[in-house]
Amino acid sequence: MSESEKTVEVLSAINLNEEQIARLKEVSKAISLTVYSSRDFANIPAEVWERTEVLMTSGRNIPQPEQAPNLRWIQLTMAGVEAALKQEIVQKPDLQLSSASGTMVPQMGEYILMAFLALGHRVPEFIQNKGHRKWGSNLNRNNLPLEMRNSTVGIVGYGSIGREAARLVKGLGAKVLAVKRDAMHPEDTGYTPAGHGDPQGDYFDRLYPIEGMKSMLAECDFVLISLPETPATHELFNAEMISAMKPGTLLVNVSRGGLFHEPSLLAAMKSGHIAAAVLDVFQQEPLPEDSPFWKLPNLIITPHISGFSANAVNDLTMLFAENLRRYLDGSPLLNLVDREKGY
Repeated sequence: MSESEKTVEVLSAINLNEEQIARLKEVSKAISLTVYSSRDFANIPAEVWERTEVLMTSGRNIPQPEQAPNLRWIQLTMAGVEAALKQEIVQKPDLQLSSASGTMVPQMGEYILMAFLALGHRVPEFIQNKGHRKWGSNLNRNNLPLEMRNSTVGIVGYGSIGREAARLVKGLGAKVLAVKRDAMHPEDTGYTPAGHGDPQGDYFDRLYPIEGMKSMLAECDFVLISLPETPATHELFNAEMISAMKPGTLLVNVSRGGLFHEPSLLAAMKSGHIAAAVLDVFQQEPLPEDSPFWKLPNLIITPHISGFSANAVNDLTMLFAENLRRYLDGSPLLNLVDREKGY
């Protein structure tokens, strides 16, 4: 697209600082950028919506079709797209929707590594001991950690987050097994920050199709859940799937609580079939005060914060700038959402 041909009206419905604004404007002189904070979404003037062609926003702050008749592309600020897919305007065949997949890889990789190490080194038990003022014995072989080296890590969902986890645990000597819907294509064509992830599919020891997941789970000491939630994956981890896990599995879920049938998960944790877990997500959030999960001694709960970072908006604008270049050039966008697949 020639810069003299037209002005592209871009609206950011999240607040940006001067450096981030400059980064987006540097993409092309054709860009006219308007910025509002997410809390001011309801007060964006009609004339701004009327002229907006490109929108960066969260999945819940989406305009109605009549508000934004010229909207052609929405860049989401989150990797999860289920809320956005419920919006009427997203059903328009001429509207492109792209996710923020990959932008949260650095901080989520650190969270996952923290969670794995905490579980392997029995932190939930030590937290309980502290509450009871129980010292324990360092001569007890039951106190030995399950180290990452020589352990088998299973990654359910080999997208940007799973790939970063693979890179990190592989460096600590783990064997990595992974599940990917299209196991015949191990490469990653989405957005990946430089130096992170596994763009070429180099860090797994074996890649399974979704149909082989039970076989994979039976071999794994650690399991990471990093699947998107779609109608096909809702409560995928029912009693049968959980029972396929290796007895004593250490579990981390950073994706969506809806992937688990929670009564079955609760039962598996009470029985010790899942020895311990770090859960960042639940079907109902915030987790109700009367939830039985709070009482599990072998569980660490965090309030859906695995993707939070002081660098999040800066990382997002790096992706958005690249996608703006592609949009102006007529090239395929990174992280383009497939409405049928749901991600």
